[in-house]
Amino acid sequence: MKHKSEFLNFIQERGYLYQCAGAEGLDRLLLQDNHIIAYIGFDCTAPSLHAGHLIQIMMIRHLQKFGCKPIVLLGGGTTKIGDPSFKDKARSILPIENIKQNTSGIKRVLEKMVSFDDGKTGAVIVNNADWLDNIKYIDFLRDIGEHFSVNRMLSFDSVKIRLDREQNLSFLEFNYMLLQAYDFVELNRKYGCRLQIGGSDQWGNIVNGIELGKKLNLPELFGLTSPLLLNAQGIKMGKTESGAVWLDSNMLKPYDYWQYFRNVDDQDLGRFLRLLTDLPIDEIKKLESLKYQEINEAKKVLATEVTKICHGEKEAEIARSAAVLAFENEDSSLLPDYVITKEQVANGIPLVDLLHDTGLGPSKGAAKRLIQGNGCKVNNNTINDVNYIINFESFKDQPFVKLSAGKKRHIKVVVG
Repeated sequence: MKHKSEFLNFIQERGYLYQCAGAEGLDRLLLQDNHIIAYIGFDCTAPSLHAGHLIQIMMIRHLQKFGCKPIVLLGGGTTKIGDPSFKDKARSILPIENIKQNTSGIKRVLEKMVSFDDGKTGAVIVNNADWLDNIKYIDFLRDIGEHFSVNRMLSFDSVKIRLDREQNLSFLEFNYMLLQAYDFVELNRKYGCRLQIGGSDQWGNIVNGIELGKKLNLPELFGLTSPLLLNAQGIKMGKTESGAVWLDSNMLKPYDYWQYFRNVDDQDLGRFLRLLTDLPIDEIKKLESLKYQEINEAKKVLATEVTKICHGEKEAEIARSAAVLAFENEDSSLLPDYVITKEQVANGIPLVDLLHDTGLGPSKGAAKRLIQGNGCKVNNNTINDVNYIINFESFKDQPFVKLSAGKKRHIKVVVG
């Protein structure tokens, strides 16, 4: 579908546009005023965002390039409930102090990737705890709750799936829709926000906010959703066997972040270049047309560009250079370190434990299966004994032990 506004055409070409509420009206608004205010929200359920949030972060960056002003809404209030959308069960309720710490961690990540200057397109961070914590609940039910139909709320897939699976949906979680809808209303009243952007799993929540705005006689509100970041197998990106692909360098080293994107499936290359980098379309088309061994060169470009956005150009180049030297020139000394003590070596460390401790095996059971399947190497030698011990003998030929899980995941074990 061809749009009149540059922004909608751009996000459609790049693959960001999944659903749009009020597409024609939004198209007209963008033509009349390319400085509209839009918001994207993140609940504070962890101390960092992860790779699954990258599409939303890229949308913020693109909004700024097209002259729009983004609001980043941190859910310091809504996190106290937890979004039930498409979840099999309720999230654990986090202590208030944890939510505050997570809020600070997410801010630090975003400030590296998004411009928060004082300019016309500079993003602003707000926290919905600022208004949700002060709600008088009876007044809220009278003023806002009366505009919501339970029948309508039950019709959204995000709720129906939980009920169809006969999993409990608490009344606490059921309130989440009202609170997110109210966020949109509050942001319109305070900042003139007209557009909410979220992942496709947020469609029901976004529509509720638009409908609430209409009932409260606000200017017309609009919604955009983007596809969830899935790999070629249809699995959500952002998590691996060894854990989440965090955007905070204290939780995942830039080198490991680079490696994650270097190892994506060939089928995902073009889509990820469009969604997760700032490269122009013409350059992306050239990269995705590469065949055979040249595809690996295109994957290095993807990994470097994605790492550059998250960790900066210097860290991206360090990660790229280290990976090339380590894997193409077989210089194991450049692999990331995992430090163990002399006492541990003297006592002997079971290989199963070491695989688990380094993150190469997500569990000890998985580590055992890796060894039994000939997927583990110590100093480039395949080990299939689940009782294998790492001791001083393992370090006799060099000052470190190269530990490998499969062909692409390696770590250097050193004695500290």
